[in-house]
Amino acid sequence: MFLLIADSGSTKTDWRLVAPDQTTRAIHTDGINPYYQTTEEIATVLQAQLLPGLPDSAVTSVFFYGAGCSGPTVNVLVADALRAVLPGLQTVDVNSDMLGAARAAAGREPGIVCILGTGSNACCYDGSQITRGIQSLGFWLGDEGSGGYLGKTLVRDFFQDRLPTDLRDAFDHRYALDRLTLLENAYKKPYPNRYFAGFTPFLSENIGHPHVVDLLTDAFVLFLSTYVRRFPEAGVWPVHFVGSVAHVFAEPLQQAVLRTGLTMGRILKAPAEQLVEYHQWRA
Repeated sequence: MFLLIADSGSTKTDWRLVAPDQTTRAIHTDGINPYYQTTEEIATVLQAQLLPGLPDSAVTSVFFYGAGCSGPTVNVLVADALRAVLPGLQTVDVNSDMLGAARAAAGREPGIVCILGTGSNACCYDGSQITRGIQSLGFWLGDEGSGGYLGKTLVRDFFQDRLPTDLRDAFDHRYALDRLTLLENAYKKPYPNRYFAGFTPFLSENIGHPHVVDLLTDAFVLFLSTYVRRFPEAGVWPVHFVGSVAHVFAEPLQQAVLRTGLTMGRILKAPAEQLVEYHQWRA
């Protein structure tokens, strides 16, 4: 009997197939988000991209953690699609990507868990479930410390002549970005968060520059001060981080944690492997 664990965003889904002997295999499919897809559309993705990677033996349990899986009304769309393509399922458990991040980073211990990727979020976790969270307001009204926020700050500094000359010249040479192109991507095209997050490689390539260090550290301090420090558990529980931004910019993130008087926990680039550990222990 096989177990499936999924960590899904809108762009891609990272699956782990766990065999009876506890060996694992990675499978990757397109992203699944019930806010944007029907049960039928999700089932089509699963049929075409997931099933060819599965063994003939039955998969009996699926634990799915995904963006957009925020409650029973939308979670059932994913659960129904899984049951449609995997008729032998006995257990289907669909939860938010935030809970997946928490279980991966903190395991069975209480902690504050943050997602720092294209967007940002934070919660308090008791070792099993989320007990307290923040109300995310998305890219334009929130997402401090995220890849979208970092890219937006960098681009704003460029157009408002806040970058040092060497950094400004390097940015201009690489992107040749004009104001009209910027505004079209910011206000007319979909997914402005992804567009601005696309500038974060420039920050990672110039991570030794004092201005970049300050930009990163200030953004992370703002995120921690705005959200994490407001939790009563702050300063008592360790603060864990999951996501590409946290992984790539681990050093300035650690400095921000120290500056805000918090206790540094784990940093995970992605939660899939640790979610396998979590569910193997529960089994």
